[in-house]
Amino acid sequence: MTEEKLKDIIDALSELSIDLAVPKNIKSKISDMINILEDDSELSIRINKVLNELDEIADDPNLQAYTRVQILNIVSLLETIQTN
Repeated sequence: MTEEKLKDIIDALSELSIDLAVPKNIKSKISDMINILEDDSELSIRINKVLNELDEIADDPNLQAYTRVQILNIVSLLETIQTN
């Protein structure tokens, strides 16, 4: 179940990385996050790293509201995996 949720999160991040409305610097960070999530290290460490990055991105003033909502949804999904 956790692996399935993780795959959904990676898919959501991938969609953001190809969205034309997302600035290039954020796309770069998103690609790094995908690599972190696909890594073989401990899941809780990977999730914490990605959550920190997403919090940083969500505060970016250049981000459109719709993209910010998508990022916050991904944060929510990651937090549900973390609490299980």
